[in-house]
Amino acid sequence: MKLNNITYILLAVAVAVSACKKSFLDEQPTTAVTVTESIKTTNDLADAVNGMYNVMKATQLFGRDIPVLGDLLADNTYVNVTNSGRYLLENNYQFISTTAEPTNIYSRAYYSILQANRIIYEGKKLAASSDNNQLIGEAYASRGLLYLQLVNWFGAPYTVNPSADAVPIVKNPSYITGFDIKTPRATVGAVYTQIISDLDSAYALMPEASTSYHAITSNYIAKYATKAIEARAYLYKGDYANALTAAQLVVDKGGYTLAQNAAAFTGFWANPAAQTGKLETIFELNQNASSNLGNTGLDAIFSQAGYGDIQATDDLYNAYTASDLRRTLILNGTRGGQQAYIINKFPNYSNTDKDETKVIRYAEVILTLAEAAARTNDQAKALTYLNQLARLRDPSFAGYTSSGTQLTTDILNERRKELAFEGLRFFDFTRLNLVINRPKQAFGYVSYPTVSLTDIHRILPIPQSARDANSSLTQNPGY
Repeated sequence: MKLNNITYILLAVAVAVSACKKSFLDEQPTTAVTVTESIKTTNDLADAVNGMYNVMKATQLFGRDIPVLGDLLADNTYVNVTNSGRYLLENNYQFISTTAEPTNIYSRAYYSILQANRIIYEGKKLAASSDNNQLIGEAYASRGLLYLQLVNWFGAPYTVNPSADAVPIVKNPSYITGFDIKTPRATVGAVYTQIISDLDSAYALMPEASTSYHAITSNYIAKYATKAIEARAYLYKGDYANALTAAQLVVDKGGYTLAQNAAAFTGFWANPAAQTGKLETIFELNQNASSNLGNTGLDAIFSQAGYGDIQATDDLYNAYTASDLRRTLILNGTRGGQQAYIINKFPNYSNTDKDETKVIRYAEVILTLAEAAARTNDQAKALTYLNQLARLRDPSFAGYTSSGTQLTTDILNERRKELAFEGLRFFDFTRLNLVINRPKQAFGYVSYPTVSLTDIHRILPIPQSARDANSSLTQNPGY
């Protein structure tokens, strides 16, 4: 789907990464159009929302760094010895406060948040309508999603220490609060409160049906996508009762479906276009033929026609049975003349129309519902939803019959297999406070096989550039 991005937003994207050098709160466009004059109509509002998504899809955020690190820091992937030099510090757990990827995630996330803040602030000045409510709701939901990323990368897990320092909460445009505001880090608990508030605000605003500006496709955050994101937030928070409620609402009213057979599954992953029929994907960022990340996208870091640096671990590949459809998304190939399991989940790197960046899928909601049910002692419901997914993905599988701790283990294993290469595995370890055992590879740099519960690298460092701009920011312990 082609986005209607206007010039001031596109230019804003170009300067986003360097914004933190002046201040991580600086959002002033580089054109003659001031931010205070840029949103005067619903059309302006829609353009601004599309521009916000354009910032979010960047390599330094959801476009590559977030999904790569979410698996690389865990046990799903590794950097092959034949590589282009990317992600070596993360692969070896040697990242520090000046490492590029944590710095870029932090600055790009805040730049996106400032776009959302501007949309909310200026959008509220417009007359109330379904169109305006939908667009403002998308900004609220995006801000909640971005804070969910920030709090989990740069703060302790809520389940470990909700009183720990996390990240600053910034809710106003910088032209209202000032470019160089010295906002301190809020606590993990306070950031989660903001996340839930934003997502609830989005849900309350958004209409059930499509609007004139944003038809219901997977490239936009729709009403029940807010509850899907909220279900993830509650799961990470360890609030299983509310995770269950949010996930159940998506299942009951969202209208999303899973691929019902092998052909539909294969076709879904082969298709680079956005979903219009609510199949599998709830929200994904647009990477179409006219606007994509080229050789800096997630597909390029996996594809052997691109950089091809990162492969699936043997341990992950062996977790799938021969009849599991998901194993077809990993190819038994070679890298540098040696056997390697090539990730082919995003197979359209060589095409002009690239794979959309998956942010949240319906399968995750199903697994959240199963886990939340298991942890609130509704094992029958947990098995129902777990088996609904597992049997579709592996047609030869009779289904799980487990209970107790084995049931939750089975759900976590299904999460690993289903959501591999989408950046969520690391957070399953951190939210559950589990030791990370990273499997060694014959031709991979895995020099850091065990990440203990006290390892400082379970939380990313606050970037030095952000601390230079804001003297009130403390650093995470050990950096």
